[in-house]
Amino acid sequence: MSTQTIAVIAGDGIGKEVVPAAIPCIDAALARYGTTVEWNHLPWGSDLYLQTGAMMPEDGIQVLGEHDAIFLGAVGLPEIPDVATLWGLLIPIRREFQQYINLRPVRALPGISSPVRGGDDIDLLLVRENNEGEYSEIGGRVFRGLPEEAAIQENVFTRKGVSRAARYAATLATTRRGLVTSATKSNGIIHTMPFWDEVVEEVLADYPGVQLEKILIDALAAKLILRPGAFDVIVASNLFGDILSDLAGAIAGSIGVAPSANLNPEGEFPSLFEPVHGSAPDIAGQGIANPIGQIWTGAMMLEHLGHTDAAADLTRAFESALRDGVRTRDLGGTASTTEMSDAVLQRLVAADREPTPTH
Repeated sequence: MSTQTIAVIAGDGIGKEVVPAAIPCIDAALARYGTTVEWNHLPWGSDLYLQTGAMMPEDGIQVLGEHDAIFLGAVGLPEIPDVATLWGLLIPIRREFQQYINLRPVRALPGISSPVRGGDDIDLLLVRENNEGEYSEIGGRVFRGLPEEAAIQENVFTRKGVSRAARYAATLATTRRGLVTSATKSNGIIHTMPFWDEVVEEVLADYPGVQLEKILIDALAAKLILRPGAFDVIVASNLFGDILSDLAGAIAGSIGVAPSANLNPEGEFPSLFEPVHGSAPDIAGQGIANPIGQIWTGAMMLEHLGHTDAAADLTRAFESALRDGVRTRDLGGTASTTEMSDAVLQRLVAADREPTPTH
């Protein structure tokens, strides 16, 4: 079997700190099974933009397409408009590689207290439609500079896009508690949201063992805070999923531990794996960023690439470190980025001294 290659884009801000912290942990988890991957570090992101006016080279998509997966740190700097950084790198990757599912697991981790009552029971998967919806490119601005200046943004919901997100969510629910919650706003958004509801309901009819509940997005956000343990799998449009996943991550204790995967489920193109936290320029360069989100993202990547045992070991290692009280400042601790990742690495190396499990 040929060695799998992973494109690494540390990107901006704390991405440059948490990516180097996570990679040795991933390598150590793989080493237990005599496996390695090849890392190809690509210096793309805002630094390249400031030099050339582009977040990645013209052949960037072609270069990435030659890899088995993409491991991303973060994108964005205060001096560059978000529309330039996001639409210059992350969104083109998601769309060119048909990464139409954004999967974000959220659950209570050992030693991390939730800021809300009942947050210690949270254990959900958020399935976000990742290629269309509210983040379409259709629209524009007219009458620029005049008092009547206006901006128009069109939402695009297709039967194909909604149904494949709903089907992915329902399939996940069959392996869990059997509940899919659909985020909607069909009482106020007259065309796209009733269409979303109809297609989701049609798809879920094929899963008799899965219960479907649809909740208006405002009520869903409130319930997520009041009863976070009531959810199993949430399926949501691009915008709603984006907002809910950050909210759910905060309920779990910190978005610094939250992972995500941009998936092309069929495997025709590489999938991209990134933590939820973003570039966090306010703490960048201080060595205090939490690497757990990047490490957990790495575990999701290993799972996707077929290294299920190594993924499980990596997850157990960072959970063990947290359980033993090793925490960064966002979690109320004092550990630096390096100290946190070293604690995870030490547990993987210690486990490596034990007999390697066989199956």
